[in-house]
Amino acid sequence: MAKKDIDIISLGCSKNLVDTEWIMGRLDAAGFTCHHDPQNPVSPVMIINTCGFIGDAKEESINTILAQSLRKKSKTNRLEKLYVMGCLSQRYMPELQNEIPEVDGWFGKFDFQNIIIALTGEQPLCPDAVQRKLTTPKHFAYLKISEGCNRMCSYCAIPLITGHHKSKPMGQLLAEARWLKDQGVKEINVIAQDLSSYGLDTEHKHLLPELIDRLAQIEGIEWIRLHYAYPTDFPDELLDVIAKHPNVCKYLDIALQHCTDHMLSLMRRHITQEEQDNLIKRIRERVPGICLRTTLMVGHPGETEDDFTALKEWTKRMRFDRMGAFAYSDEDGTYASLHYKDDIPEPTKQRRLAELMDIQQQISAELMAAKVGQTFRVIIDKKEGEYYVGRTEYDSPEVDCEVLVPASEQDLRIGNFYQVTITKAEEFDLYGKIC
Repeated sequence: MAKKDIDIISLGCSKNLVDTEWIMGRLDAAGFTCHHDPQNPVSPVMIINTCGFIGDAKEESINTILAQSLRKKSKTNRLEKLYVMGCLSQRYMPELQNEIPEVDGWFGKFDFQNIIIALTGEQPLCPDAVQRKLTTPKHFAYLKISEGCNRMCSYCAIPLITGHHKSKPMGQLLAEARWLKDQGVKEINVIAQDLSSYGLDTEHKHLLPELIDRLAQIEGIEWIRLHYAYPTDFPDELLDVIAKHPNVCKYLDIALQHCTDHMLSLMRRHITQEEQDNLIKRIRERVPGICLRTTLMVGHPGETEDDFTALKEWTKRMRFDRMGAFAYSDEDGTYASLHYKDDIPEPTKQRRLAELMDIQQQISAELMAAKVGQTFRVIIDKKEGEYYVGRTEYDSPEVDCEVLVPASEQDLRIGNFYQVTITKAEEFDLYGKIC
């Protein structure tokens, strides 16, 4: 096959995006030119990296595949080859092969080597070398430290897609972090399906504190942020590392899902409300001022109105800095789909979701208003219209609050840090001026 331009569409989470960047890097090394522009696909060859986590994500992936398969019949902007990889094809490959025969090749989530062979006809060179083509702004990137999850929560399909938890070697991760720094990356967002278990499968002990401590000592990395910790068997030593290093952001993303013992048991979270509350207390005591981001679920089978009322009151009491929520959906093969009845009507799920998010919206508005008059170190991500758009250490790219600085005041450099005094606050955005 002649070497050509390749469009790659990456759907779903940042962990998928890292996989896409590895594929792009290896294809670039093989002489291809890869693009990541889902809004304007023009190349004759396309790879779609799919998501299969929940119903909405699966629907988006299927619709994207179908839309691109139509290009194979088009007389203009015709697509010659279409390849699909990732979570959706990992889980549903036989069914998809039958339903969408226009796809030229289906590959699993971890089948990097065979997709390279299909496109190049050759084995990838230096498979262990860092070969990523970054698609994020050059000043930040994601570092995926493990794959898979052993937790087997009742509602979650991730273990069915990714398999058991598998930690990446620490030396390999440190080398990748140094490579990222050499590319101009100043901010590393450490990600995994389950950060808390890093090292348990290889050394039978928690290695996340050591990894973050060593990452923090790499000169030139100015921010390190942690995403997707698990509350059960949380490595408390990590809190000392966060408190110790100024370049480890006072930020922790830890999905809690619910608060009552009844629901935590049904969800198979292997933790009690008291243990969970005590963990939150320890985190806040040992890392003063830490920003806690969490995710909560409503409408799981068995959730009573009393459970939901308790969840609302608990959310008011905990006052999380950042919170996302979603309604339960029945996922094939999960414990809940096999053993529970999806007994809560969809309108009830959506009502509960709206009520919970209204509570968080008020909390967010109050927490943001308290920042007016304070000065924060802000990294500038982009210029958009009349404003530069940046973030504090308490805000992760794409998902959290932004700081807007008037572009008329002075010219700022994308990727640089500035001291910004907050002049105005909205529910999810701050406005400020350069000191």
